[in-house]
Amino acid sequence: MLSRIYSAAVLGVDAYEVEIEVNAAGGPPVIVVVGLPDTAVKESRDRVTTAVANSGYYWPRGRTTINLAPADIKKEGPSFDLPIALGMIAAAQEIEDDLFADLSFVGELALNGAVRAVKGVLPVALEARRSGKRALVVPQANAREAAMVAGIDIYGVDNLRQAFQFVRGEKQLTPERGDWNEFFATHQNYDVDFADVKGQSHVKRAVEVAVAGGHNILMIGPPGSGKSMLSKRIATIIPPMALEEAIETTKIHSIAGLLGGERSFVATRPFRSPHHTISDVGLIGGSATPAPGEVSLAHNGVLFLDELPEFKRSTLEVMRQPLEDGHVTVSRAAGTVTFPSEFMLVAAMNPCPCGYFGDLKRECRCSPVQVQRYRQRISGPLLDRIDLHIEVPAVEYRDISSDRAEEKSDAPRAHRPRARTSASALRQRQEDHLQRAHECAGAESALQTERRIAGAHPHRHD
Repeated sequence: MLSRIYSAAVLGVDAYEVEIEVNAAGGPPVIVVVGLPDTAVKESRDRVTTAVANSGYYWPRGRTTINLAPADIKKEGPSFDLPIALGMIAAAQEIEDDLFADLSFVGELALNGAVRAVKGVLPVALEARRSGKRALVVPQANAREAAMVAGIDIYGVDNLRQAFQFVRGEKQLTPERGDWNEFFATHQNYDVDFADVKGQSHVKRAVEVAVAGGHNILMIGPPGSGKSMLSKRIATIIPPMALEEAIETTKIHSIAGLLGGERSFVATRPFRSPHHTISDVGLIGGSATPAPGEVSLAHNGVLFLDELPEFKRSTLEVMRQPLEDGHVTVSRAAGTVTFPSEFMLVAAMNPCPCGYFGDLKRECRCSPVQVQRYRQRISGPLLDRIDLHIEVPAVEYRDISSDRAEEKSDAPRAHRPRARTSASALRQRQEDHLQRAHECAGAESALQTERRIAGAHPHRHD
């Protein structure tokens, strides 16, 4: 008996449909998984058979072949456990494929048959809708995340028995519903506010200019001047995310396994602050199985690098291409994937190793050579990609103790969408002028070449 059931797998930031074929035949009792499975998929044989038995069902006792198509793409992770188990039960009970034709399944199985959460459910839901599936069955813990995709029914299940009874029509489940407008209205709030920062009016103004124009910034100042505090609040004054931005950002966080519980969707600008000991792969993405790095997790948000000179020089250099292009292409033996990485880079550093070079109240203990070496840890090409360099002096006591109400994040945020639109239009006009200049230069060069040829061959007629 041959059964077919559908699932999906994630490749990069998108998903593709996977058809799972389970064929039961005579012969010795053995289970074979083909279709370029990784170790986690191969181990599903033991998880699935134990979960099926503990759920009160049985699987084919002869030779069982499980094929994951397309067979030329490597399959990774435990998300195929649920569809493989359902396919084995269907093959053993000789159930027709019509029950599974318009459904898709993802989920990891525990040994007792419980369905556990998996990564990347949002892109899987988008792929299921694109391929015309009526419904997607997911772990109950992932149902809210997947329900943000309109146009397809999402059913959350707690265990294998519940999923099989739903397919057979023996148990009714209520589809999970998600409301974009309601979710955005209740979740587009930040825990911090720009008004928390006392004083530093000129730094705030520079930050507002950087946000309005989409510029990268570097803040230089002594310890305790408020560089980190300001940086953590920059995301609060960036215009709210549009629906398309939120979906793209949530897909990346879903693949990285950062969603769950109340945080089933990313409705606010992400703020990422990796430690300076981070590796190249951790920052840019990659590993044997290409996964998004910090530059992609900060997509549509802010990437904050505190103590910039303390980062390894090689780690900082790999950021040059993402800052220029807005995406990262990771090539490994398993394949090539591209992750988006359009973020605002915010960096902070001390002016010298001791931190007090140029301070009016504390004396710097560093020699000129030490100061020069400290600043040379950051390469010139990287500094060229940071548009604004801001001096952040120590905050005066009268500013900290002042009762003056500071401007909240909501007040300046209202003016920035128009400013960002104007800045984008200006950059587009500049690019158009540059393109026309190149075209004119090319035409002039071609004309000069024709004149040289005509001068060398005065009797030539074309």
